[in-house]
Amino acid sequence: MSQLPFSREHLEAYLDEALAPEEMACVEQTLRTHPQLRQELAAIVASRDRGVHTLGAIWRRNRITCPSRQQLQLYLEQKLEEPWAQYVKFHLQMIGCRYCQANLEDLKTKDSSALEAQERRRRFFHTSVGHLSASGPDSS
Repeated sequence: MSQLPFSREHLEAYLDEALAPEEMACVEQTLRTHPQLRQELAAIVASRDRGVHTLGAIWRRNRITCPSRQQLQLYLEQKLEEPWAQYVKFHLQMIGCRYCQANLEDLKTKDSSALEAQERRRRFFHTSVGHLSASGPDSS
């Protein structure tokens, strides 16, 4: 039997969509031309369907090592305590967790939207100063 181009762990990460997009594309391309790899992938899926799971697979699937959105928000605001900040940076940059990168990007987008809304409210307030009476529309 010839050596497979990807390890079982790599194929499991592929199934969990835990690989970088370039790696996902590489696995997909190789699957098209490598019948043994397709058989190995089918065996992994069958094993999962039977309920056979390794501890590592359970951790990856349930994202045990991923920081929470609250921790990511604190990291974004640079308010996360140093050991945790180093871990989150490692998790995002070295591990390249696509799930957490997407969460962080979502938090950044929400932050910028909130700042834009706050600035809009400030401008509306400043342009309406002097045009509204203090006692309301019914005052004479």
